[in-house]
Amino acid sequence: MNVADDLRSALRGLSSNKLRSALTVLGIFIGVGAVIIVVAYGNGSSQAVQSRIRALGTNTITIVNRGRFGRGPATGGTQTQTATITSQDVSNIGDPNQAPDVLSVSPVLTGSDTASYSGASDTGVSLTGTTPTYLTAEDYQLQAGSSLTAQDVQNHSQVAVIGQTLVSDLFEPGQNPIGSQVYFGSARFQVVGVLASKSSGTGADPNNVALVPYTTAEDLLTGYTNNFTELIVQAKSAKAVDAAEQEAADILASANQTSVANLPFTILNEATLLATSASTTSTFTVLLTVIAAVSLLVGGIGIMNIMLVAVTERTREIGIRKAIGAPRRAILGQFLTEAVLLSLIGGLAGVVVGVVGTHFRIDGVKPVPTAGSVIGAFAVTVAVGVFFGFYPASRAAALRPVDALRYE
Repeated sequence: MNVADDLRSALRGLSSNKLRSALTVLGIFIGVGAVIIVVAYGNGSSQAVQSRIRALGTNTITIVNRGRFGRGPATGGTQTQTATITSQDVSNIGDPNQAPDVLSVSPVLTGSDTASYSGASDTGVSLTGTTPTYLTAEDYQLQAGSSLTAQDVQNHSQVAVIGQTLVSDLFEPGQNPIGSQVYFGSARFQVVGVLASKSSGTGADPNNVALVPYTTAEDLLTGYTNNFTELIVQAKSAKAVDAAEQEAADILASANQTSVANLPFTILNEATLLATSASTTSTFTVLLTVIAAVSLLVGGIGIMNIMLVAVTERTREIGIRKAIGAPRRAILGQFLTEAVLLSLIGGLAGVVVGVVGTHFRIDGVKPVPTAGSVIGAFAVTVAVGVFFGFYPASRAAALRPVDALRYE
């Protein structure tokens, strides 16, 4: 028998037990579809997480003031002094002689207040007192107007750059906010710029923000404390992020008379977050893929089971064929083709459903399919058919004609 004969014989064998064949195919179908969707979901989840981290800034290190030394609560325990991030710290970190890998350092004072304009209803807004370099470090883009300037900071100017959410809350559609006078609490500011819309890196809305000179924020909003909420340190390049982090940490440790390990600040490195998220997502994806692949194993066992049943049911047929001269390889090819055909049908159906399934969002994440996962899942399907079909086919081929003809 040639391949065409094997194929026709396999089709006749499968069609004679349609329900049994369909149930066997179902196991392979579920396994292949699950593997493709799980891998696509893992890729999509990884890209979404990394996109959110990148939205936090470009080559940045965020240094957050935790407030105190020690391990206990802020009211007691082992604290010995209050931690501060001062203007001198900003100056030192921005000094190229002390921190050659730092491109810019942006002090940040944060708070919240109500924003109002003309007859518009008051709305809550996140206020950020900072310097001009903050926009670049945090990957903000201007849509209209101008940014904050060093002169604005020096002159304590009452100017603001506002985000898209605040624009839509305070102004009519199509109205130009540039030059308008808005109030944050009881303090009046002139809008000099409007930020382009930005995707969220965290749960907070990055578009419901007003950026003002930190000197003005100290004067009118927070009060002068010479203690910044956080620093945004931008490295000169992606490769320099770790070095810039170390330089900033050394400067702060020296200023607070402690070691880097005991710094009373939380230092968030964008590059480290990206690497950690990629590693975590990869591990999670591999775990889910292994779980999904178990379905393929179960499907393979189902193929072996149905083929063993088929060999038993067709023992007399095998005996007749061998008695009239069918060689061992013909019997082997017949049943092996049948097993592989079952696997292929399930694999093709699983690929179709898996690819279609990647077009739907899962828990807000858009799956990203890869050609490698589709090809790999299909290749494994063929291997499953060969592996689990070989034993029943070999058993059929090894039957002695006299024993097969006697079988009832």
